[in-house]
Amino acid sequence: MHVKTAGGGKPAGCGRASSSLHGPPATAGPAPAFVNGARALYPACDKKHHHPRQESRMSPTDIEPPSSVPPVSQRIRARLEAAGVRFHANDNIADHIEPGELDALQAEVAQQMQRVLESLVIDTRNDHNTRDTARRVSKMFIREVFRGRYVPIPSSTEFPNVERLNELMIIGPITVRSACSHHLCPIMGRAWVGVLPSEHSNLIGLSKYVRLIDWIMTRPQIQEEAVTQIADLLMDKLQPDGLAVVLEADHFCMHWRGVKDDHAKMTNSVMRGAFLRDANLRREFLALMNKGD
Repeated sequence: MHVKTAGGGKPAGCGRASSSLHGPPATAGPAPAFVNGARALYPACDKKHHHPRQESRMSPTDIEPPSSVPPVSQRIRARLEAAGVRFHANDNIADHIEPGELDALQAEVAQQMQRVLESLVIDTRNDHNTRDTARRVSKMFIREVFRGRYVPIPSSTEFPNVERLNELMIIGPITVRSACSHHLCPIMGRAWVGVLPSEHSNLIGLSKYVRLIDWIMTRPQIQEEAVTQIADLLMDKLQPDGLAVVLEADHFCMHWRGVKDDHAKMTNSVMRGAFLRDANLRREFLALMNKGD
């Protein structure tokens, strides 16, 4: 036999008071219970009468506040500021990046790059050419064209100057690739290094010049600062009597945009030690540097 309960199918005494035909109104029950943060519809009877209505199924993430952990870029920035370390576009910050953070930074940059594409009104969801562009650009920035900001200086074995070499040697042309820090457009060019060792100088393998210069150049740069950074690094590692660095490059911020001059190049140099004092040494370096052209 089926018995219809008062209140449209709810057991008497649950929820609203039962009809006066069935007796006096029900007395107020205990305060409504909460299940997983949600108010139960019929709190007084859910357990006692096994009401068929299902409890609210809310996952912990539905009721917990958003994570308070700041993005990895903010954590790295806070570390740099606390240490009083400069972090301009062409500075290396590898000493302040903890293990695993570079992967997290790459993922964060991909998220921000996706927002840039959306703000450019590019339909990355339906355009197969740009569907994965944000991830590719993030990887390119962090792991390739700007990696000189995020990885430690390349290791280089230094050898004593056993033969007490004190003659000019020239390394180059070395291919250089970078991006201007103003527009992030490519910089493509060549570098030459002239070294006048002292008897106390350290000597490094020829390939290490290429690796060290690449480490400096794979950051957003301006050429005037890049050539000085290269000279400072080599002076510190080699301790020579003299050092000369010449950098010649095409700037795509002029070729591709702006004045759109395809033929303009920029050439600059830094002279240290004996190269500053001895005009004949400078002329010898410049003559030998241009001999291959």
